[in-house]
Amino acid sequence: MAGRNYTFVTEFFLTAFTEHPEWGLPLFLLFLSFYLSTLLGNAGMIILIQKNRRLQTPMYFFLSHLSFVDICYSSVIVPQMLAVLWEHGTTISQVRCAVQFFLFTFFASIDCYLLAIMAYDRYVAVCQPLLYVTIMTEKARVGLVTGAYVAGFSSGFVRTVTAFTLSFCGSNEINFIFCDLPPLLKLVCGDSYVQEVVIIFFAIFVMPACIVVISVSYLFIIVAIMQIRSAGGRAKTFSTCTSHLTAVALFFGTLIFMYLRDNAGQSSEGDRVVSVFYTVVTPLLNPLIYSLRNKEVKEALMKSLTSKISGRP
Repeated sequence: MAGRNYTFVTEFFLTAFTEHPEWGLPLFLLFLSFYLSTLLGNAGMIILIQKNRRLQTPMYFFLSHLSFVDICYSSVIVPQMLAVLWEHGTTISQVRCAVQFFLFTFFASIDCYLLAIMAYDRYVAVCQPLLYVTIMTEKARVGLVTGAYVAGFSSGFVRTVTAFTLSFCGSNEINFIFCDLPPLLKLVCGDSYVQEVVIIFFAIFVMPACIVVISVSYLFIIVAIMQIRSAGGRAKTFSTCTSHLTAVALFFGTLIFMYLRDNAGQSSEGDRVVSVFYTVVTPLLNPLIYSLRNKEVKEALMKSLTSKISGRP
């Protein structure tokens, strides 16, 4: 058994998009601009929520944590991807690969949990408005967010330890933008059935479980909205959920396409394009979605800009 767990490959060579050298500089500049915009947009959202009293509500408390996690989530992936593009491929040690995989799984899991918590928050706000203040107390929302971080850490730790007890041999080339599970599994030699079962088992407690919570919450929300007599009232109530639904569709849509499908015969180039969406594009779009589709955020942003222009505190 000790021989089977011996790791033949001690470092990996990331080569995403390097088969097209002419794309290197344009993609580098594009992803760099995306990354800087992600940092600026999400940091701006956190500052706006902290500064504006109207945004001191449970929904924006969760949104500020989502923005923080998106900054961390993107920072785990994009700088490494920029190095690959700039150097036309880069070597990464197995320890560094494991750390990146853990941090990616940790922050991606928290993202899933936060989106599920935000769906529950919308359910309480729409279906039990009179009890909203007593249910979503400061203690309750801090507990929910703390639970998301603890669960994310547990999932990331178990999946990372399980994945990196596998034996890697033969080629050490990973034609992907970072150390993710699907390309790593292609390098495994020997029997990996037990490890893969453990990884999938813990994955079930993240993505599918969160999707169930979100689906059930919105099922009750839709029923409650349909009981509102006026069309204007229905539209106004549903508008409070559209930003969250858009973020959910973007994030979970790409994750489902990547992880909950049969990978047999799928092109690695297609996988790389999909991975760019959930690691680069989604963290960039989240602050835009919530600022452009949310009336309260737009008003707070305009007020902040107006006060800066006029010189008022």
